[in-house]
Amino acid sequence: MAANNVTLEQYIGVSPKSALNLAEIAEKGLPTGSITYLKQKGLTFSEVSEIVISPRTLKHRKVRRELLSVEETGRMLRVARILALADQIFGNHEKALAWLRQVDERLNERTPLSMLHTEPGGCLVENLLWQIDEGVYS
Repeated sequence: MAANNVTLEQYIGVSPKSALNLAEIAEKGLPTGSITYLKQKGLTFSEVSEIVISPRTLKHRKVRRELLSVEETGRMLRVARILALADQIFGNHEKALAWLRQVDERLNERTPLSMLHTEPGGCLVENLLWQIDEGVYS
């Protein structure tokens, strides 16, 4: 897990020392500034707004200097984990983003990125990525 955490830091701005530490970070909540890391990785304002947190809520959290909620942090971590996995599997960040944004018939004509709003959707996308990695395209 250590190698994965180093990569995860590039996506969330925090470097968990262990799986337990990551769980504790998720329970506490990430700083609102962590959203910037996803944007630096190429996600648009709209994509972050649709999956992680609405612009209005983000603005209120920033003004009040609050952390992201447990749910928002969970969605942020899910997006970061899937984006890091896609980067690893495709070996190219642009290809990974293109795949995440491409409509897929296996997802009822939805994009993998749009599925990341929920944990079951995230698991489905993760499974699709592992299938690509293993050469299974059904």
